[in-house]
Amino acid sequence: MAEPLKIKLSIADRVYPLTINPAQEEGLRLATKKIEEMIKKFEQNYAVRDKQDVLAMCALQFAAQVEQKEIDKSNDSTEVEKRLSALDTLLQEQLS
Repeated sequence: MAEPLKIKLSIADRVYPLTINPAQEEGLRLATKKIEEMIKKFEQNYAVRDKQDVLAMCALQFAAQVEQKEIDKSNDSTEVEKRLSALDTLLQEQLS
């Protein structure tokens, strides 16, 4: 097992020191970059007075994306199940 890695991530003008598994580093750095980009977007497009508000909107945006992916995945599974059931019915009819 790899030795823990100490890194520092900067989000919304604050530095967060973390001790992580080296395999997590790339994902954390990419997530930090996305958060910073989203912060800039919110600050440019909306009259935001407080970093807390921007961070709450970022959290909401990310959570909504995760939830939507779960909904889409569930809908896809339902559609696949319907199609497989229809195929099964056709096969059963042909074999009878």
